[in-house]
Amino acid sequence: MGAGTEPDGSSRSDEEWERFLRASVAGAADAPKEPSARARDVAKRLRAQPDGGPEGWRSYTPARPKRRTGWYVVGLLASLVLLVVALAPGRVVDLFAGDDPDSPAEAGPPAAAGQRPTMDEPFRGSPAASWASGAAGITVPEARAVGWMSAAEVERALARSRDFLVASGLDRGVLRGERPEKAIALINPKQKDVQDFLTTAFRTPSEKNDPLLLFSRFQPSRTRLVGDVVKTRGRLTYREGERGALQVTADVTFVYPVTRADAGGDDEIVRTIVRRELILSWDDPDKVITEPGTFSIVSNKYDMTNGGCGAPTGYLTPPFGTDRRADEAGTVVDPYDRSTPVGRGGSSGDECATATRS
Repeated sequence: MGAGTEPDGSSRSDEEWERFLRASVAGAADAPKEPSARARDVAKRLRAQPDGGPEGWRSYTPARPKRRTGWYVVGLLASLVLLVVALAPGRVVDLFAGDDPDSPAEAGPPAAAGQRPTMDEPFRGSPAASWASGAAGITVPEARAVGWMSAAEVERALARSRDFLVASGLDRGVLRGERPEKAIALINPKQKDVQDFLTTAFRTPSEKNDPLLLFSRFQPSRTRLVGDVVKTRGRLTYREGERGALQVTADVTFVYPVTRADAGGDDEIVRTIVRRELILSWDDPDKVITEPGTFSIVSNKYDMTNGGCGAPTGYLTPPFGTDRRADEAGTVVDPYDRSTPVGRGGSSGDECATATRS
């Protein structure tokens, strides 16, 4: 028996059956007086279902209009974003810039007068305010086997490489001018040129033998750090070097808030910014003369702003007051721009660089 065919052989379309059955249920005046047994059975079932019965396979029920909740939420979020942009534009840029240490510098003008640092908030008005503190800002990649080292050995070497950055650029004693013994202990004692440098640099600093090439130091009689936090951003990367060595590259920016050694509670605060690039080689002791647990230095360079310029003294010498205004005659650089290679900006030797922001 085909669809839409009566038991007595008559043929009706589905549409006719639909109208017939609905009319029967409603008791319409023009409905047939003697519906078939099939019609009476279906009509009985339809009456028992107040909602009109299940949806037919040929029918289409229009969806209810959706509330504009989504557009309302979008509008509300847009309003909140505009409000945040107006109140704290720098933070919004940091949010969308992400945490990639090598992403282009956060855009923005120099800190406004209302955003100058204070003793309680030494990073106020600076992009570094949203950076991590200390070693937490130095990203270490996942270790895998390279050259003569297993994955576990690479992991240890990466940890010790970061230890060197901490001991040379974050250790409080070293920052106060002490000799960086912990950092020096990680350098291959058989690397003669570096050992000669270390012997000379702290005794008679010069442009060639300046401890600032590897270490951050302030003269305690002149400068003191503000607070206990140094902000950092950077990362370690690695690859296989010569003779199967593990070659680690560190590219890290350090931001030091400092003031005069004899400053009061409301004295001038300067942020000294140092970006360092170090290439370290963890050599196979079967192929290179070295001591276990130490690395050789392949190369090192740095950029520095607000750290003084002129003849090397072995210390970072932030400019304060009139000294700062005198230093502002040099090349203008953005010390937070990590998209350019190290060595292309900052102060070096007798050349000064003026930071567009600190």
